[in-house]
Amino acid sequence: MAWGQFVELYTPLVYAFCRKRGLAEHDASDVSQEVMQAISRAIGNFDYDPEKGSFRSWFYTVVRSKLNNFFRKQAQQPAAGGTTIMKMVSEQPDSNEEHDWELDYKRQMFDWAATKVRDLFNEQTWTAFQKTAIDGEDPATVGTELGIGRGAVYAAKARVIRALRERVQSVAGEWDLNVV
Repeated sequence: MAWGQFVELYTPLVYAFCRKRGLAEHDASDVSQEVMQAISRAIGNFDYDPEKGSFRSWFYTVVRSKLNNFFRKQAQQPAAGGTTIMKMVSEQPDSNEEHDWELDYKRQMFDWAATKVRDLFNEQTWTAFQKTAIDGEDPATVGTELGIGRGAVYAAKARVIRALRERVQSVAGEWDLNVV
């Protein structure tokens, strides 16, 4: 994957993760930039080994490390309203954080892939996919609304899912598109 595509895909994920942890916009941007710089320096040495874990776990570790560095640097400085950054750190989510990261990662991958493949499909195909796969509507009902058979709805959904899966796997091969 080209670096520009990597930045386009992953920077919003890092930024949102930081904002959810209470960072102001400019701080979240700074941490996101530090993460991208660290990844840029380290990616050449990254050797994917499924035995050691996934890329997304390694990426999460880098993000968490940079976020912790930010909190440590800010620990001595009073925050607005008389509270300290250390108080903010102590209020950070615990064991659910990694789970949240996984969900956010998958959502970001889906959103990114959807913007890339959307124009490959006509409106009817995309609508059939969206109403059944995302909105959870009944395929027979969707087919009636769109003036196509239930089988055509299933086929449309399958074509879009296949395109999404291929796009995601082109940048993150081990990811399972099970959110669709």
